[in-house]
Amino acid sequence: MITEQLLNPKSIVVVGGSDDIAKPGGKILKNIIDGNFKGNLYVSNPKAEEVQGIKSYQNPADLPQVDLAVIAIAAKYTFDVVKLLTEEKNTKAFIILSAGYSEESHEGAALEQKIVEQINAHKGSLIGPNCVGILTPNHHSIFTEPIPKLDPQGVDFISGSGATACFIMEAGIPKGLTFANVFSVGNSAQMGVEEIVKHMDENFDPEKDSKVKLLYIENIDKPQMLLEHASSLIRKGCRIAAVKAGGSDAGSRAASSHTGALASSDEAVNALFRKAGIVRCYGREDLITVASVFMHPELQGKNIAIITHAGGPAVMLTDALSNNGMEIPPIEGPDAEHLKQELFPGSSVANPIDFLATGTAEQLATIIDYVDQKFENIDAMVVIFGTPGLFKIFDVYDVLHDKMKTAKKPVFPVLPSILTAKEEVEYFLEKGHVNFPDEVMLGQALARVFHTPKPFSGKEEKAQVDRSEIRRIVASCESGYIAPEKIQALLDAAGIHRAGEAVAKTAEEAAKKAATLGYPVVMKVVGPVHKSDVGGVVLNVKDEAQVKQEFERMIQIKDTTGILMQPMLSGQELFLGAKKEDKFGHMVFCGLGGIFVEVMKDVTSSLTPVSIDEATSMIQRLRSYKMIQGTRGQEGVDEEKFAEMIWRLSALLEAAPEIVEMDLNPLLGTPEKVVAVDARINVEK
Repeated sequence: MITEQLLNPKSIVVVGGSDDIAKPGGKILKNIIDGNFKGNLYVSNPKAEEVQGIKSYQNPADLPQVDLAVIAIAAKYTFDVVKLLTEEKNTKAFIILSAGYSEESHEGAALEQKIVEQINAHKGSLIGPNCVGILTPNHHSIFTEPIPKLDPQGVDFISGSGATACFIMEAGIPKGLTFANVFSVGNSAQMGVEEIVKHMDENFDPEKDSKVKLLYIENIDKPQMLLEHASSLIRKGCRIAAVKAGGSDAGSRAASSHTGALASSDEAVNALFRKAGIVRCYGREDLITVASVFMHPELQGKNIAIITHAGGPAVMLTDALSNNGMEIPPIEGPDAEHLKQELFPGSSVANPIDFLATGTAEQLATIIDYVDQKFENIDAMVVIFGTPGLFKIFDVYDVLHDKMKTAKKPVFPVLPSILTAKEEVEYFLEKGHVNFPDEVMLGQALARVFHTPKPFSGKEEKAQVDRSEIRRIVASCESGYIAPEKIQALLDAAGIHRAGEAVAKTAEEAAKKAATLGYPVVMKVVGPVHKSDVGGVVLNVKDEAQVKQEFERMIQIKDTTGILMQPMLSGQELFLGAKKEDKFGHMVFCGLGGIFVEVMKDVTSSLTPVSIDEATSMIQRLRSYKMIQGTRGQEGVDEEKFAEMIWRLSALLEAAPEIVEMDLNPLLGTPEKVVAVDARINVEK
């Protein structure tokens, strides 16, 4: 938990503070002093009576009561200090900079746990160990640089890596991005990124707190906590972007189903972020660019006007936007012609609006007014304006500043001349703006922000399933892939429409059951994983003789325990799957069946619970969605029934958390129905 003493301490002691500002204990003390901490500041250093002008208590037992301890001593000495401060000095907050804990050895991990237990027993807060500290308006308890000028309306930044926190601030500050609070959580022994987000959510003040949150995460230990509180913050009006590093090592699981091959820890992160409404980023500059987009009014549509005096950057921005699902619509009509008359000959207003290298500040003002007030098919504009250095361009940036304050539509400035026009760009940033020096990164960030969905409310209606019957069936199963008859019963209990089917152990039984189902039938082996690869699927079996003949052949196939028969159905092949991912819960996948899932891997995913609206969104995000709608004379699929199938699958998984892997492949979809034809369910008891 985050205590008041961590955020607003009335007193701080730096244990291990020194005069050497090249060491963490010296630098953090200097930063606290330079940050004008208003409370009582103490030092504990056994070798000095005074450090940087602050009285040093050579024996920490002589310290007065203190709210926050910043510890910069060797790991092996920290527990004794923590014990003393918690038990005798009423210290409720700790920042441990030292390394040598769980990141280093088993002994270090044990020491770390011992410290956490001591602090927890006294209802205290711990940041770290192995961190660079925190930066708040009240105290600069951080030993690194840069130290940005803090702005309540800047971004809150939480990082799992101290060095990365520094580098991200280094990337943002020169562009004009400001920071409100910075937390480096290090080993996250007591509190990680998730707990800080939880605190921000539970204590959010819409009048005072930053509405932009940036996260750098290497391990998501509490995905449900992050999902709950990030989505809650976003629903309260915040915007969140995150880098999740370390996903590539997970890779794809070697598994016995299509779903297992598709699922990965990184895909679970994508599903979590999408469900929460977090914009996922992939590097420092990417994160800073998205954060800078957040500092502007929210896009209300995807139609962008590009205003430029340089052709090349406009072409690159056009590509970046259009390749990522944004639109650069043509600008035409009487108003466009009138605007063209206001510009120098040779200018173009078609979009991009190119008013040439000779364009003036007055012309820029006119263009922005036209785009803002007259061109209703435009939702936002990007202004690209640099200089070859022949003359100063303060007047242009003054116009841009004024128009950004008054325009109804968002205006994003691309000022690429950060060296040639360094003075003018700094002048512009001092007015409280953020610059996008790279138009391609801006285009990609705009698209990703626009296309990241808002979080679902979490209060959507859940599908009604026969939970007691599901529990009864699961209780009767052993670990592993379950028998076809139990799969049928589970699907029925969940209300998932399936094809009629029967399993035969003898040729005579197969003939009788085929007659009951009705010819023609499909015959499939029970047991082998990839049925078609071993000749274990026969379509369009039309009579008793053929049933018996195929049965005798198929029952000889290795690992076959029986023959499954179903009526011969037709329709668009669809795919549904589920995979239980450690800590995240169940992931649900949907897509087209056949080659689309096996080769193209055209699937979308979500974490349970999946609402009916989320299920619809999953379907509509598929690259092959037009085939579900129906295209080129082919019938489509009943989209509502497909979404309902996903919705009911989610409810089944909630009722039966023992399911670790599941395929419904294929389902057959027509304009009238969606039917599950084949299914595999693996449970782990």
